Amino acid sequence: MQAGTVFSLVQNNQPVEGCTISGQLFPGKQAEALLFSLAQGTSISAESYPQGRLYLGLAGELVLQDPEEQRQVGAGQVAFRKGGSLTKLLAPQAAIYAEIPIKEEKNMAMALDAGKVMKLADLVPYQAGKIVNRDLVDEAHMKFVVLSFAGGTALPEHAAPGQALIFALDGEAVITYEGKDHLIKAGENFVFAPGGLHAVRVEQGQQFKMALLLNL
Repeated sequence: MQAGTVFSLVQNNQPVEGCTISGQLFPGKQAEALLFSLAQGTSISAESYPQGRLYLGLAGELVLQDPEEQRQVGAGQVAFRKGGSLTKLLAPQAAIYAEIPIKEEKNMAMALDAGKVMKLADLVPYQAGKIVNRDLVDEAHMKFVVLSFAGGTALPEHAAPGQALIFALDGEAVITYEGKDHLIKAGENFVFAPGGLHAVRVEQGQQFKMALLLNL
């Protein structure tokens, strides 16, 4: 992922027939968020982890199967599994998704109920003339946030100490990064390097929702 360029995680990580592919979203970083591409008909055998996990659907359909039931996670949806949960992952269709470990469940918003599948964009409303922010995960080395921008709103230029990955969920916005404007639309991604100066604005008549994964 190159900072300062609009791109698509989905387009850049297409599944390969008969294969499951995984890699770190932030190589070498402590957050250990992973990106998976599963070909149609493939699966990952049942496993459990001491830490909870968020599964963020990017494309296709991912099925989370445990001994009692199964849940489908589609593009733009998120599901949380508690630590110790035995979960098998299946791809009845080709699926691309991110897996985000949660070190301490107390650092996670109550909105993310274990077992429920939720649409990320529905977790924050639009409010006229305002930016609405909701922290879903807030840990020492990682934050996961959902924001909505009404038309005519903007975040002024600023920098953050960590690397950040944007998931555009709805609408469109203009990201200014190191003095250059970039139009980003739903389904696209953008990366801020640590210390990179950036701003976000939404023109009148438009609106925008995004998720932000910040690795500190």
